[in-house]
Amino acid sequence: MEQQSFVSVRDMQVKYGETVAVHEMDLSVEEGELCVLLGPSGCGKTTTMRCIAGLETPVSGEIRIGGRTVYAASTGVSVPSNKRDVGMVFQSYAIWPHKSVFQNVAFPLQMKKASKTEIRKRVTEALDVVGLDGKGDRGASALSGGQMQRVALARSLVTRPQVLLMDEPLSNLDAKLRDRLRFELKALQLKLGLTSIYVTHDQGEAFALADKIVVMRDGRIVQQGAPREIYRRPASRFVADFLGMTNIFDGEVVRQENGVTEVRLGGDVSLLVHGAVVPDGPIAVAIPAESLTFTTDESAPNTIRGTVLVQSFLGAMWRFRVETDSGLDFDVATSDATRVPAVGDRVLLRAAESGINVLPVD
Repeated sequence: MEQQSFVSVRDMQVKYGETVAVHEMDLSVEEGELCVLLGPSGCGKTTTMRCIAGLETPVSGEIRIGGRTVYAASTGVSVPSNKRDVGMVFQSYAIWPHKSVFQNVAFPLQMKKASKTEIRKRVTEALDVVGLDGKGDRGASALSGGQMQRVALARSLVTRPQVLLMDEPLSNLDAKLRDRLRFELKALQLKLGLTSIYVTHDQGEAFALADKIVVMRDGRIVQQGAPREIYRRPASRFVADFLGMTNIFDGEVVRQENGVTEVRLGGDVSLLVHGAVVPDGPIAVAIPAESLTFTTDESAPNTIRGTVLVQSFLGAMWRFRVETDSGLDFDVATSDATRVPAVGDRVLLRAAESGINVLPVD
């Protein structure tokens, strides 16, 4: 018998009138996994989450949570949202400013008519987990944005849900606080072993949090896998571009022989790739900035000659823009401080073969 994932979505379609928002989706999330749905606005990621939560209803398919069917079009099963045992954290904090922190977090338990003793015990535990212990009596209106989001998270955790669903919960915070809370949120998810689904359009957020990234476009999944795998091997030009890869060029296949493919990006840039799977039709070539290094070895394979246009020091690394004689711009990211060329220097780049991706144009 096939083992079921903790959250399983099968053949799910969502329509608004005649418009298809999600096309026959299949999605699996394992127990304890943090899965990030990543994609541009309108790609269907929030709609997918809302269907899992029971806030929207698909027109077809099946959704299972923890082995229980919560929606099945074929049998008419549709478990109400409040009985699906999921917690949700939204972009808007939805905090009652006239209530205390304790009262905000206690609200879901009060709706379930839990005893006062149980409420106090669970609220205290939830506030401790999110780093707000001792702040239960504070008025919610006096909280910072980061503290409000922690209250919203505690309120979602207090019912001990099977699955935690988060829809861009950090997008209203400033950059510094957002970075810190990403790390804390990942630590919390690992500590509690939460099965979680997180929606974002922010690539950095996805890489920082995810065990698995699901990239969506126009209501379909276009690639899914571990963050490192997706970054190193994007499935298409769209995925590479959306993940923030800057070195993406139109290319052409010059020759293929003995398992080696030569691709040309411009008049002065040709690269050799072993074992590349070349798609039919037009191709693009994508190279992460970290896969380019400066070299003085003119006999090294896959070298690119150019001139430094921009030099930028980012603390942990240097970033450069190098222009070839035919006008192609390459971004280079390196932590090697032993060789830092200046603006205007002629340089030789080497592209690591493992970082050269030959992709379909989509």
